[in-house]
Amino acid sequence: GGGDVLMGSVMTRDAQLALQLKLTMMRLGICVGPNDVESILRSLPTITLRYEAQDRTARQLAAWWQTQSACVQVLHPALHGSPGHANWQALCAPHGGAGQAAGLFSIMLSPKFSQDQVDSFCDSLKLFKLGYSWGGPISLVVPYNIGSMRSSWPSHLQPGHLVRFSTGFESSVDLIDDLAQAVARCLNI
Repeated sequence: GGGDVLMGSVMTRDAQLALQLKLTMMRLGICVGPNDVESILRSLPTITLRYEAQDRTARQLAAWWQTQSACVQVLHPALHGSPGHANWQALCAPHGGAGQAAGLFSIMLSPKFSQDQVDSFCDSLKLFKLGYSWGGPISLVVPYNIGSMRSSWPSHLQPGHLVRFSTGFESSVDLIDDLAQAVARCLNI
């Protein structure tokens, strides 16, 4: 839906499970509205162009973050050494293809920073808006406090502060400039 609607489907070959799903959906009143369907159908012709552009931008930003001392880990499935890379390669880049990963990636900022500094960094961004959605035309950022979300630290993550990015359609050069000014302002090491 180009950031307007997030929609998916559940499919099964098991007739009994299909009936249970159907009855559950009916009883809970879960259905797709006509406006949502229209939005999805309208966005389908451009999905490939949007996905490729956002993937390209995300890779450029991820590569930039790899050069920054404030960042201890970049989490992007297309990067060698990133958690999940082998799965991404098998599923999204089979037979040695280039594969795509869309515009979503995360970084781990150094544990040297306080949560207030991380929040200030996110607030200092001019082109990235604070938000949880993805796939839309505007780049988004959101900091996560993993300690408040999990009882133990995930083994695939370096210690630090998780920040998730979703790239939109802004120029990658402009986005990198925006990141650089926020790093300089809030994350001086």
